[in-house]
This record gives sequence, structure tokens and C-alpha cells, in this order.
Amino acid sequence: MTMVVWRKARRSDDMGGNCIELAPMPDGVGIRDSKDPDGPRLIIGRSAFQAFTTALKRH
Repeated sequence: MTMVVWRKARRSDDMGGNCIELAPMPDGVGIRDSKDPDGPRLIIGRSAFQAFTTALKRH
């Protein structure tokens, strides 16, 4: 079993605001709400995640 290491977004703060965490996973990139670490997780394929972040950088 591989341990998943979650990283909080750099722009997140510790004041309880909107935060996400990302983790590399065998099937892609995991995304979760840092306020609910045991809650649902979204896993996006690496190429889809790369396209998503590229689109974000354009705006």
C-alpha cells in the first residue's frame, strides 16, 4: 500500500478559508477539501489535470 501525501495549495491560509489539497496518485492527481480530509476525493488523470492548470494560468 502506497501512502498518499497531500499538499495544501500555496494560496491557502490557516484561517478556515477555501482550501484544497493535491496529491500524486497512481491514476492521476487527487484533489480534496482540506477542511474535510476524510470526505470525498476527486481523481483527475494527469493529462486532464495538466490541461486544467494550463487553462487556469491563461486567465
